Amino acid sequence: MSALTDSVLTVTTRLLAQPQTPDPTLPPSTIPDEAVTPGVWGFVAIAFVAIATVLIVVDMTRRVRRTRYRGEVRERIQAERDEAALAAAALDDEELPGDADRRAGDGDGYGDNGHPHDDDDADRRRRDRDS
Repeated sequence: MSALTDSVLTVTTRLLAQPQTPDPTLPPSTIPDEAVTPGVWGFVAIAFVAIATVLIVVDMTRRVRRTRYRGEVRERIQAERDEAALAAAALDDEELPGDADRRAGDGDGYGDNGHPHDDDDADRRRRDRDS
């Protein structure tokens, strides 16, 4: 460890002991400023790029937000469909008012109003209402 410490100390001392060179002063430029600056057209080009970038970011934000909203709406619709399917399954299992009266009828195939197959019509109406 002491050899490593000695070598680090020696290198540090040599680097710090080097004389600093003064900053040289540059001679005045002989080239006119208009020749080395971007000028008006450079400003216009950079302004165009900046405005285009802002518009692209705004458009991208709208598209991402719209995509996210569509996904949320799809999830809500699917949840509502699932609830409706569960509710329909529960209604199919429940006995509707008047079902017991129809089953307890005289069994001749005529409903309360004397039309044949009235029970079938009631079943069809119940299916149409549930779907």
